[in-house]
Amino acid sequence: MNRIGRRANETLIEMALSADGEESNGPLCETISTAGSEVPSGSEGLNSTETTLLIPDHQVQSGRRYNLFLKRRLRIDKRHESKDSIFFRDGVRRIDFVLSYVDDLNKEWEKKLERRKEFESNLQKAGLELETEDKKESEDGKIYFVKIHAPWEVLITYAEVLNIKVPIRENDIPSMVENPLDCMLTPFRLPEKVMHPEPDYFTAPFSKDKQELYLINDESTFFSPSMRNRIVNYILTRCPYGTEEGKKKFGIKRLLNNGTYSAAYPLHDCQYWKKASDPNCDNERYTLYMEWARFLRFYKEQPLDLIRKYYGEKIGIYFAWLGFYTEMLFLAAVVGVICFLYGLFTMDENMSSKEICDPAIGGEIIMCPLCDRECEYWRLNTTCESSEYSHLFDNVATLFFAIFMGIWVTLFLEFWKRRQARLKYEWDLVDFEEEQQQLQLRPEYEAKCTQKKKNPVTQEMEPYLPLTSQAVRFCISGTTVLFWVSLIIASMIAVIVYRLAVYAAFASLMENTQSLQPISGLLTPQLATSVTASCLNFVIIMILNFIYEKIAIWITDMEIPRTHMEYENRLTMKMFLFQFVNYYSSCFYVAFFKGKFVGYPGAYTYMFNRWRNEECDPAGCLIELTTQLTIVMAGKQIWGNIQEAIVPWICNWWGRRKARSNPENLYSRWEQDHDLQTFGALGLFYEYLEMVIQFGFITLFVASFPLAPLLALMNNILEIRVDSWKLTTQYRRPVAAKAHSIGVWQEILNGMAILSVVTNAFIVAFTSDMIPRLVYYYAYSESEDSPMSGYINNSLSVFEISDFPERNKPKQNPEGFEQCRYRDYRYPPDHERKYLHTMQFWHILAAKLAFIIIMEHVVFIVKFFVAWMIPDVPADVKAKIKREKYLTQKILHEYELEKLKERLCQGDKRATEKEFIATEGRMELSRAM
Repeated sequence: MNRIGRRANETLIEMALSADGEESNGPLCETISTAGSEVPSGSEGLNSTETTLLIPDHQVQSGRRYNLFLKRRLRIDKRHESKDSIFFRDGVRRIDFVLSYVDDLNKEWEKKLERRKEFESNLQKAGLELETEDKKESEDGKIYFVKIHAPWEVLITYAEVLNIKVPIRENDIPSMVENPLDCMLTPFRLPEKVMHPEPDYFTAPFSKDKQELYLINDESTFFSPSMRNRIVNYILTRCPYGTEEGKKKFGIKRLLNNGTYSAAYPLHDCQYWKKASDPNCDNERYTLYMEWARFLRFYKEQPLDLIRKYYGEKIGIYFAWLGFYTEMLFLAAVVGVICFLYGLFTMDENMSSKEICDPAIGGEIIMCPLCDRECEYWRLNTTCESSEYSHLFDNVATLFFAIFMGIWVTLFLEFWKRRQARLKYEWDLVDFEEEQQQLQLRPEYEAKCTQKKKNPVTQEMEPYLPLTSQAVRFCISGTTVLFWVSLIIASMIAVIVYRLAVYAAFASLMENTQSLQPISGLLTPQLATSVTASCLNFVIIMILNFIYEKIAIWITDMEIPRTHMEYENRLTMKMFLFQFVNYYSSCFYVAFFKGKFVGYPGAYTYMFNRWRNEECDPAGCLIELTTQLTIVMAGKQIWGNIQEAIVPWICNWWGRRKARSNPENLYSRWEQDHDLQTFGALGLFYEYLEMVIQFGFITLFVASFPLAPLLALMNNILEIRVDSWKLTTQYRRPVAAKAHSIGVWQEILNGMAILSVVTNAFIVAFTSDMIPRLVYYYAYSESEDSPMSGYINNSLSVFEISDFPERNKPKQNPEGFEQCRYRDYRYPPDHERKYLHTMQFWHILAAKLAFIIIMEHVVFIVKFFVAWMIPDVPADVKAKIKREKYLTQKILHEYELEKLKERLCQGDKRATEKEFIATEGRMELSRAM
């Protein structure tokens, strides 16, 4: 404490000199009160209200003398005060948090006033210092702002409670040997000062009794702004404000919900487009904007350490994951483009499309109508263009790419685990999991659970939710989720009915409209139906998403999860399950159901005994799956970027105009941030959800669309800059939060990686035409020179038109056709096993099942081998973790040893020789371990 007192005296001297010579940053507030006194709320006409901490009396008296001294010595004209500042009016105490409210005179005005009085009084009793800006000082003359400062004693008290790690010695472990190829990456690098804004330290959990151990050079900057706002937010979420309806009420979240306060947020350190005039500001927001948030920096690496320092570990780990995911997508995109180019360059060599387009072959094959009564007979060569384009995605490279993506997803997940382990070490998160489980108890849980029981571990009484109440809440929650999933399935069936109902209309329109004849080959009735149905499905997806988000949050709140982690995990599973069914159900239908249960002419299968099931294009259903995937995936990404970038920009447009046009002494820092959008506690949740849904598109159905990783790559390059831009310029500064991993999303990604192997195997086997072609090539081809010639004729069965029942028979047959062809392997009408499946059908089915089994086993074996070969934690990180633990223990034990020596020398009877020997023994043990 001598060091603290000495620093206070030095500050007094400096302030006295400043008062005698130069103008300081601003006037002192004139109202000073202790925590035990009756303090009126700042909303009652006072410009500021300050408090001192509940600390020992000699420190309280010292603080009073200090404030009175400053009050006497510093008198500054208010006209010279700069309000674009992150400090109190004295220019010394940092604003760690801001509360705002509008003093509206409605029927609940008195109740809100009492809540604010009680809440702010309790904040003062907790040691926080408050300074209130009257509404007359605000730009619009309506809003009060309560500025909050956490003094040193509060910070060190809660740093110990929250187990915050702080520096004890600069890290002396040698860095990794530089890679000679790093010079090639120089254009993509950022300056070292931006990438590593502060040195690397050995750290240890803070303890008030060991302050001399830590590297405390300046108390005002020892705790970073993100640590400070995290501590203040912890106090705000647990501070009581009274008793209502017989229950104790507390927490800023409830006060925001009931309108007592309109906002609660920490401040940005400066404006994003220019540096602050105050030399004490760090200007980290400006640096982030210039080096990270501008789109022209898209090719540069991300300053992850600076992001973590400014926004906290939780946001830092998200951008680290997103950046790593984007880097890995580059490899998948390159291979996907190569596979696409292979299909493009071999289009002319595709025998199937050649035969379809040949007037002598495809032009002579008369196909059976694709719908009942209204549709006419049609010639196969009318699908020439679509069959040629289907080869882009349905070729040998499709199989290779499906296998490659099964291995790629394993490499991505395994290398991410290594990257995550490195970040956990560098960001002091190695031992964070236990801390998070113990400390992140939700205030809502404590408030709603009135019953208590003894914790068998801590032996302390704590709130709990009875088992019967949990069961009822889970039943309601599960029923609600099932209802909404059923609603999605019902909407998908409605879209299928739409497809079946409008197909005849499209067929009739395109056949009878002369203006559509030039594009009739490319825009077939099947494609027109698929495109419109995909667009309709996308609109339904967006509407259901909007509604279900509200429902998912409501039912998760109703379950009353115990911890923040448990709350996020439950909400994540609900939202992901819903969006999984919502986004992927239409793709699953096209991939695995469309064209598989059609029947044959004369014995078609009907949905609800009314609508005839859809058939695939003669070239296969893969092109339709590609269309569906492209529309939903691209539409989601475009809509997501509009929501994330354009909407916040429009909402903040007026506020940004005021910030640029008004002078600093009229438009304060807290008002500028108040006019920004709120990032929210679930802001990152939606970002993760968006990316995980995209991950599903490029893994579950990638066999149908090799360009999907390229689309995802281009979107993610934009996504990183959009997310960074909106976070830096359009949103208030989020409260810093810790996270040691991406959480439950890791398990979801692992599950999707396994499922993707199965779905791609089925797509190649049942949706593409690869297996039927291979069976024909090796078993049924009749030409040695051109093995694939005759495949189209072989894959189409013959039907006698006279066998059509009246329900299916077309109204007209102007050319008097006697037979038509359809896509299947069935005996002709003159065979004794008329219209039954041929042996070739069973050969192809057996080959498809064999292919699925072989592909799954090969990919899974390679996946598990790769996962086994790549350790989750790099060897050098393991060594550094052990080394740091050893050195940290050594430093702590040496400190304790020195303290014991001092006590022995001073004749302290409590410091016995046995205690001294025990401390030395612990040091020896740590060395041995």
